[in-house]
Amino acid sequence: MKSTMMWRVSSFSLPNNDCVEVGRGPGETLIRDTKNRSAGALHLTPHSLAALLHSVKRG
Repeated sequence: MKSTMMWRVSSFSLPNNDCVEVGRGPGETLIRDTKNRSAGALHLTPHSLAALLHSVKRG
């Protein structure tokens, strides 16, 4: 994981920080838990991210 990765957290997660962070890199999106950042991140290709979001939206 790149140390210069710019992470974004939804404003809806504040003030408890109960959310996930999203980082974008060349050809991939990274997702990590705001409460356990040291656990690493899930690396997703654009196709995998689209499939994940589709599944989440469907419930």
